[in-house]
Amino acid sequence: MVTIDLRTEIKEFLSSRRARLTPERARLPAHGGNRRVKGLRREEVALLAGVSVDYYVRMERGSLTGASDGVLDALASALQLDEAERDHLFHLARQSRTPGGARRRRPVVTVRPALQRVLDAITDAPAWICNGRYDVLATNQLARALYSPLLADTRRPANTARFVYLDPEAARTFFVDYDRIVCDVAAKLRMEAGRNPHDEELIALVGELSTRSELFRRRWASQDVRLHRSGRKRLHHPVVGRLDLDVESMEMSAEPGLLLNVYTAPAGTAAADGLALLASWAAGQERPATEIQALG
Repeated sequence: MVTIDLRTEIKEFLSSRRARLTPERARLPAHGGNRRVKGLRREEVALLAGVSVDYYVRMERGSLTGASDGVLDALASALQLDEAERDHLFHLARQSRTPGGARRRRPVVTVRPALQRVLDAITDAPAWICNGRYDVLATNQLARALYSPLLADTRRPANTARFVYLDPEAARTFFVDYDRIVCDVAAKLRMEAGRNPHDEELIALVGELSTRSELFRRRWASQDVRLHRSGRKRLHHPVVGRLDLDVESMEMSAEPGLLLNVYTAPAGTAAADGLALLASWAAGQERPATEIQALG
């Protein structure tokens, strides 16, 4: 059974970030010839962060309980963490200060009818709601059509991470930038693990993917983290072909932990034409059988 142990998470995250940072990048003199450690030494990180060596060693061994925000900021600067990595460090520290570490099953999240109506009101763009585990919780008609390869799996809720790692042939065909997607999905799941390390569903998902996908095991071991952000998604849909879409991913303040994702394309582009064709196809797919028979 895979578990997400907080002390191990902290230890492996800090040591991996230290290992990638060279004295040259940190603007430190590289004394001596052969260095016995990859990256910076612990005492060098402590020097850069302005803390004692013993204190940093305790942190890297998995103890962030007493670390103040100022110390965490200094450590993030010393290790040259990017925004996602800094957020992850603070999530880990926050969880360290929270009493009780037993696994907990998070309440089943159902999308409120009002939110489903919001999705359905978006008719010219695929729109869907997911959580930090990549569970697809609600979609509009165009999103159902766009993600038909992923939704072909009858398991519910459908899950993008399972599709990417456990159906790699279909996922590689669907995602033009598959190699980037596999990195991003694992990194965003790692970010979620920092926020909710005792979430039973997340632990089960990581365990399933670790057991069944060697590629996921490699990506998970990298300790990389990513934020859900806006960007570009390049897809190859089995009906309408290539679609290069702009993605807006927005946290829902009224529904903590949920994300609204909307895909658009500039007017007059091939992608916009493709979305219009997809909408026509989707309308035909979702017509009642009696209506289709009448049209015939």
